[in-house]
Amino acid sequence: MSALVPLLVAAPAVTGIAGYVARDLRAVWPVHGTNGTAIAPPGPARPKVEYFNLAELTNTDAKGFVRQVERFHVEPWGLYMARTVDGPQFHYLESWLLPELSLRATIAHRHAGDHRDKDYCLDVGEFAKIGPKRWKAVDHYLDVVVPRGRHAELRGVGDLLAAHAAGLIDTAQAHRALDRATAALDGLAAHEHSVDRWLAAQDIHLTWM
Repeated sequence: MSALVPLLVAAPAVTGIAGYVARDLRAVWPVHGTNGTAIAPPGPARPKVEYFNLAELTNTDAKGFVRQVERFHVEPWGLYMARTVDGPQFHYLESWLLPELSLRATIAHRHAGDHRDKDYCLDVGEFAKIGPKRWKAVDHYLDVVVPRGRHAELRGVGDLLAAHAAGLIDTAQAHRALDRATAALDGLAAHEHSVDRWLAAQDIHLTWM
């Protein structure tokens, strides 16, 4: 059914970060039946797509709403965006699109009075400049959530597998998403779960508020 099935079936024999990812996949996509067929969760969603217009200072979100952006900034490694957010938990969003790593690094600032640590979120996907003043982001379901300096947590594997089974994302894209997530988990573990230190080791120096 899927080129990902061998990874799931072989998970117990896989070691290291790859084994962690494979075992996590088996947990959300269990194998059923005597023929080893894997059944994907129902109801997959299409990949979320966003657009960034530097000339107009706008961000068109995944639902098609056009949001005003306070600041864009371009570096050789990617695009920075900062804008307000109208939500119950967060009021401000900072985000870096990093095309070479297939990652989007985001910090969402909580409302005043909420003193919990800021969490980094690394979204896996395709991020690219598509015009002189336009960028595009396509989310590929996997997120690596990093509470500052404590641990890294992989999320979205069930959504990725369901989308792959439904033909919403092809095998090459699914494997690339897993590879990027694995590289991020491995790199973060080697740098005490510091997003900034891991990226700085690759000569990517992010700035935040």
